[in-house]
Amino acid sequence: MQKDAQNNLYHVIKDYVPKAVFTKKNRARTWLYGYNEKYDFVVISKSGQVGEIINVNGLAIGLPPIPKDAYKRSDKKEKQYWERDELPRELGRINSIFQWNEHPPQFKSKWVDYIEAEFDKREFGFWFYNNGKPTYITGSHYMYLQWTSIDVGYPDFREANRIFFIYWEACKADKRCFGLDYLKIRRSGFSFMGSSECINTGTLVRDSRVGILSKTGADAKKMFTDKVVPIANRLPFFFKPIQDGMDKPKTELAFRVPASKITKKNMYDEVDEELTGLDTTIDWKNTDDNSYDGEKLLLLVHDESGKWIKPNNIQNNWRVTKTCLRLGSKIIGKCMMGSTSNALSKGGDNFKKLFEDSNIANRNANGQTKSGLYSLFIPMEWNMEGFIDKYGMPVFRTPEKPVLGVDDEMITVGAIDYWEAEVESLKKDADALNEYYRQFPRTESHAFRDESQSSLFNLTKIYSQIDYNDSLIMEHHVTRGRFYWKNGQKDSEVIWTPDSRGRFKITWTPKKILTNKKIQKHGMYFPVNEHIGAFGCDSYDISGTVGGGGSNGALHGLTKFSMEEAPSNEFFLEYVARPQTAEIFFEEVLMACVFYSMPILVENNKPRLLYHFKNRGYRGFCMNRPDKHYNKLSKTEKELGGIPNTSEDVKQSHASAVESYIEKYVGIDLDATYRPIGEMGSMYFTRTLEDWARFDISSRTKYDASISSGLAIMANQKNLYLPEQKQSKINLNFATYNNKGILSELMR
Repeated sequence: MQKDAQNNLYHVIKDYVPKAVFTKKNRARTWLYGYNEKYDFVVISKSGQVGEIINVNGLAIGLPPIPKDAYKRSDKKEKQYWERDELPRELGRINSIFQWNEHPPQFKSKWVDYIEAEFDKREFGFWFYNNGKPTYITGSHYMYLQWTSIDVGYPDFREANRIFFIYWEACKADKRCFGLDYLKIRRSGFSFMGSSECINTGTLVRDSRVGILSKTGADAKKMFTDKVVPIANRLPFFFKPIQDGMDKPKTELAFRVPASKITKKNMYDEVDEELTGLDTTIDWKNTDDNSYDGEKLLLLVHDESGKWIKPNNIQNNWRVTKTCLRLGSKIIGKCMMGSTSNALSKGGDNFKKLFEDSNIANRNANGQTKSGLYSLFIPMEWNMEGFIDKYGMPVFRTPEKPVLGVDDEMITVGAIDYWEAEVESLKKDADALNEYYRQFPRTESHAFRDESQSSLFNLTKIYSQIDYNDSLIMEHHVTRGRFYWKNGQKDSEVIWTPDSRGRFKITWTPKKILTNKKIQKHGMYFPVNEHIGAFGCDSYDISGTVGGGGSNGALHGLTKFSMEEAPSNEFFLEYVARPQTAEIFFEEVLMACVFYSMPILVENNKPRLLYHFKNRGYRGFCMNRPDKHYNKLSKTEKELGGIPNTSEDVKQSHASAVESYIEKYVGIDLDATYRPIGEMGSMYFTRTLEDWARFDISSRTKYDASISSGLAIMANQKNLYLPEQKQSKINLNFATYNNKGILSELMR
């Protein structure tokens, strides 16, 4: 366990350079950007002057000096923090340099200073007062905070990311270094930071190439299409280069020329519209040991490098791709690599070895680490969502008074206290504990914990799917919303509407012609889309419990293979909630079934939901237990439907159904049995995935999502559970007669 006092990401080195030398070179502005061999530190200042020299991870880094005009949001200390400036409306209307050229000189004169200043911040970085302290961010960090649009709008300022970007700038400046190997916590924002750097680099240079790799080709493509391309498209015009091809390319961003700096001297110059030829490109490659082999790269962003699953090997890939970043002994490009780690047996061992080979304390005769990269680890408490205050600083320990967070929510618990409580609760579950360590490490050893082999389900597949989901802009895949009866009239038509406060999450809705379909037989309604899919539900009977506890109700919708225009074998609906009353839950479940016109399999130990369906005339929607013939059902089972949860056979069948589904449709299919090799599964409901990861067959009641999702699988595979009917021997007792004589006599 790390002590809190050890949680310093950096410290200032006093008198690192003799004062006389330091003062003389500052006065003459002769400090050069890059590695200073004489005094063994890396200068990231581009002004010829150096301010503080700090130590980050054992690397001495010279920062720019504090300017006299450092930006202050307010004269009051408590109101000084990072705040993004909106692009002036007049400039927001301009989409290209060509439109800029069409404006009159008066307009250009008005805005040229603003544009010049933005280019300066991009190049030299930016100083601002943060809670009374002058704070430096690099140009890359400024571009990330100010001009990088992400899934939640624009990024928050975090001290951990500030140090990350300073270290990254040092890696870029250091001629001995091939780049950064960043061991991170989950949801640190690295994918967006890497995407931002792709655009920042790719829009500044000529005749260069920027590449993207991830744990799978699908991940790399997703990073490119969901992150890199939107960031490029949303840049202000003065940073946006002339682009070839589509606005939303799938494989490559191609720029004719990089963005040119607009200054007072050149603001009236016009760009030649006849410029042709691709100077700079940004693209992605499939995950392979030989990705980018033989190609020259200025920047390689290597996401999720700790999650390469065999036969892919991150070490083998790096040995090849490293050559793309150098010409002979000269390093001409840099790699930004970052990841959490898989369990050692699932590819994490290769990443661990690469990380260890990147320790800057161990250099060869050329001054390089064994890998050429510089490793960096930032403990979870520095960068955990929900524990960052208004000034971007982490709240380590529970404060005496609530602290205002960067998300405008009050922080009442410290990150370390929260982490320790989670660890304590997981001590009896080795697999879950080790996984938590890997996702939220406080030490490097935590990050490389291996998993035991006692897990009921395949944790590697589950967590690879979770991590993949975390990399996505989920709004593009999952919609939150609610169902309601048209005009408030029950049993009429169910309407679906997106709603950020809704309790349903869906990934697919059928065509209008397939919704709200039902047939009536024997005085009850029946669904018509059973051939497309079915629902599973873990219900509850009591609206509330003492203390407000109680498990959630859960509902899952799952498709099967069909000839309809629907995804195959994919969960399309997730509902895990406990509304104010049980009746609300029952009605919401009913509406979902009616809208999709699919049957539902429910555990009948809590029968109120089944009674709700029956009383409303929807008994035909409630499936009977699939493991018994109808004539073997009890009176209650015939009346209501449903399946018991007490039978050991049912429990085993349920767990086996989930296990089989995970193996086939979750994570990466290495054998290409169910989808192309290396392609990630399409299970987008992370809540359910996490429930599967924790599922304990001996204590099923608290795993609501696992119960309902497993029932959905069983509902779609009901024929697998039907017992074989014994072949009964039928005696055909034909009468026989004695035909001797005049009359026949019946023989006995």
